[in-house]
Amino acid sequence: MELNQYLSMFIDESTEHLQAINEKLLELEQSPENLDIVNVIFRSAHTLKGMAATMGFEDLASLTHQMENVLDLMRGGKLSVDSFIFDGLFKSTDALEAMLADIIAGGTGKADVTAIVAVLKSIVNGEYKQAAAAAASPAANPESAADDAVALDQYQFSVLEQSLDSEFNVYFIRTELTDECVLKAARAYMVFRELEDNGEIIKSFPSVEEIEQDKFDRAFSLYYVSKLPQEELVHLIEGISEIRSATVTPLDHDSLHLMAQTAGAAQETAAAVEAPARPEAKPSAAKPEGKAAPAAGAGHAVANRTIRVDLDRLDHLMNLFSELLIDRVRLEQLASEIRRSDLTETVEHMARVSSDLQNIVLNLRMVPIDTVFSRFPRMIRDAAKTLGKKLDLVITGADTELDRTVVDEIGDPLVHLLRNSADHGIESIEERKRLGKSETGTIQLRAYHSGNHVIIEVSDDGAGINRNKTLAAAIKKGVITEAEAERMPNEEVYRLLFASGFSTADKISDLSGRGVGLDVVKTKIESLGGQILISSKEGVGTTFSVNLPLTLSIIGAMLVAVGPEKYAIPLNSIVETAAVDVGKIRRLHGNDHLEYRGSVIPVVDLAQILEVPGYRPQEVGERNLVIIRKREKLAALIVSDFIGQQEIVLKNLGKYLSKVFAVSGATILGDGQVALIINPNVLIK
Repeated sequence: MELNQYLSMFIDESTEHLQAINEKLLELEQSPENLDIVNVIFRSAHTLKGMAATMGFEDLASLTHQMENVLDLMRGGKLSVDSFIFDGLFKSTDALEAMLADIIAGGTGKADVTAIVAVLKSIVNGEYKQAAAAAASPAANPESAADDAVALDQYQFSVLEQSLDSEFNVYFIRTELTDECVLKAARAYMVFRELEDNGEIIKSFPSVEEIEQDKFDRAFSLYYVSKLPQEELVHLIEGISEIRSATVTPLDHDSLHLMAQTAGAAQETAAAVEAPARPEAKPSAAKPEGKAAPAAGAGHAVANRTIRVDLDRLDHLMNLFSELLIDRVRLEQLASEIRRSDLTETVEHMARVSSDLQNIVLNLRMVPIDTVFSRFPRMIRDAAKTLGKKLDLVITGADTELDRTVVDEIGDPLVHLLRNSADHGIESIEERKRLGKSETGTIQLRAYHSGNHVIIEVSDDGAGINRNKTLAAAIKKGVITEAEAERMPNEEVYRLLFASGFSTADKISDLSGRGVGLDVVKTKIESLGGQILISSKEGVGTTFSVNLPLTLSIIGAMLVAVGPEKYAIPLNSIVETAAVDVGKIRRLHGNDHLEYRGSVIPVVDLAQILEVPGYRPQEVGERNLVIIRKREKLAALIVSDFIGQQEIVLKNLGKYLSKVFAVSGATILGDGQVALIINPNVLIK
């Protein structure tokens, strides 16, 4: 079988499983008694192990198997979890992610995980050595299969019974090595490998971990399910060198009950704490050649209702549909001029169909920002341990959808902002106590739509930005002079943090203080056509607000005229339109304002802001206003005339015109004219 064709699928699914493991481990750390979470983690690890083994990534499969052993103890209620165990599982997940990253980069996925494996094995073996030793004595020198019987828990017993009902053969196997055998563990491994190739091991004694560490006599026993006949199994095992004997005892329902009763009486204490060494799986009657079927998640089949599509194909589809939309608008304009009923009906039907198609095309490219946000709780947890702080990350708006290309690029800037809040923003536990604050600092990560933009905010309830400290650092680095510092408003002081190489950290740490970070954030966000703003109050906290445009999208917009020029304003930002008498617009503190529904809002003359040539607004009569909103803030835009609503294609202006004030892009109208698209968010401060 050619596996290269499945590599892309393996990478995608492994990434999803590792992300799920990380998320659920964080949940489990908050609710350690919730076994449902453990089962979800176990299923993800089990699936990942199977995929890795199939693809030939043995190191990845081996480490995941060791994680399974720990999780198996946890889901059986036989392991009391603590921070050491969680750290071991998190480190294992980090190692798995590093292996996957190597595979993505074209490597083999190999890594030295000896230390991590040793930690996992110590977790499995540390609390159960005494019980295992007590359980070893009755099975060391058996006289019969019933004397050798290994205690089964209720689940394992149920699996064996169902296997018999499904016409599988159930065996109790006792294997003894010769006295001359030096590498006992290696020989036992060969037996296990042969058996697993032809069936499923339900329970072994001693455990696989103890056998791997040579912590057993020259005999071991196990319950086994297979389609192979008894004679063939004996021949299979005794065909391995240095095997003295293999006793294969077939079991039926009666003998299985008898062995369970015998083992229960002899090993009651050990059975309460002994860990099943291998992930249990219910054999499937439809599985040929006696091999057990892989786990199917929650125990029932779920049809696969998704496919993976290359992003370049979606880009091409979007570009084609953009051209189709421009032609549709042109057809609508021609139909209104020609005024033939059959043509008008056809164009209207085409408009309805294309609108439905538009929604489908847009949704294909949109993904929830949760795909980025979901990795940050783990990062904040690790940062809290590194910094010796108590941190709580609150995420809202994770279901906000963005274009896939934007989601892929925004991850790294957000990492810098969150680390900055954790390190610089949140005070130490002692300092927060002294200030009368809660010991736990809160970092909030929010996302929401605003017009044809997405706003992502990172805020904390920490110390805020120290104006004097920031200015002192800027003067020291020669960014500004002392004279400039004295008359600088706070907004400009905060912007100094984005200067290259600028840092106010007292010491360098693994998280920050190296003079890199915020300048990288600003550069990256601007390359996406967005902007970043800072607001802060000393002693209260700081908020970073990232404003990102939807760079290639189709939006609803209101077309307006400003003098001889046409502009588009996104409908999502518009509250309403109105015609207001000029006398109601008052000038306060050098700016125009309007009393609007019980409050006073600023009035912005678009012709003046956009410097429309040759246009002078009328001094008497009424003015046409578009009321826009940015969160709770409102403003009114003065326009010459309302043209109407229309679906428009948002086109990027390119790198040479990327910083035009108040303009986020352009669109081509049905008559071939180009209309600039207004960015209302920058008009409201």
